[in-house]
Amino acid sequence: MIGETIKHAEKDRFARQLGLLGEDGQRKLGQATVMIAGIGGLGGTSAVYLAAAGVGRLILAHEGIIQLPDLNRQILMDSARIGEPRMDTAMEQLRRINPHVVIEGYPMKIEYGAAKPWVEAADIVIDARYDFPERYELNRLCVDCGKPMVEAAMYGFELSLTTIVPGETPCLACIYPNGSPEWEPFGFPVLGATSGIAGCLAAMEAIKWITGIDKPSLGVMHRMNTLNMQSFRFNLKRRPGCACCGKERET
Repeated sequence: MIGETIKHAEKDRFARQLGLLGEDGQRKLGQATVMIAGIGGLGGTSAVYLAAAGVGRLILAHEGIIQLPDLNRQILMDSARIGEPRMDTAMEQLRRINPHVVIEGYPMKIEYGAAKPWVEAADIVIDARYDFPERYELNRLCVDCGKPMVEAAMYGFELSLTTIVPGETPCLACIYPNGSPEWEPFGFPVLGATSGIAGCLAAMEAIKWITGIDKPSLGVMHRMNTLNMQSFRFNLKRRPGCACCGKERET
């Protein structure tokens, strides 16, 4: 983890990105904490590139064991460890990438009481959960704790991305006010390359927020089809009557 000054060894590790981020930006990364909810194809890719970039602390949450169908996309997993806890393998792999990153791993789903300390400790949260009930719960936590959240998702060959800042941008409940969209939590089609692109973009949103090198995607939703590379963006608006972030809830 990078402290007040960047050590010589750390300068060597990050030599290829210091020209982009500057020493101040790199120092901010080293002092930052990012929580990632879900370390599958999307969240696992985000974790890899945030660890490689020098984020000082990662807080990870994901339940369950490694299963064979995970291996087409979950790059932190290991074929030799099928049947073992996902979190143990993920933490070991990330430490191999960057032994200086501090990693906390919780083999749990997102539940308000348990996850609140993780969100409170984070500078920014990445939502990479596979089902909407947990996404809504994480959204509520981020709104209550005043923490920004990168909302990244994919389905088939398509992905979507926005960054939510409580009090400034629409929250997830503003974007999807009528409950969960149609979703197949354990059966939807997924290609590793698509989830990896979404994970890289989510990591980039977090890096922009932490370092200030540019503005994240605030108040806009990006959609992209990875087959034909067509993409578009549309503006998002807050809903005054939102049950999660609306004014009447604040009062």
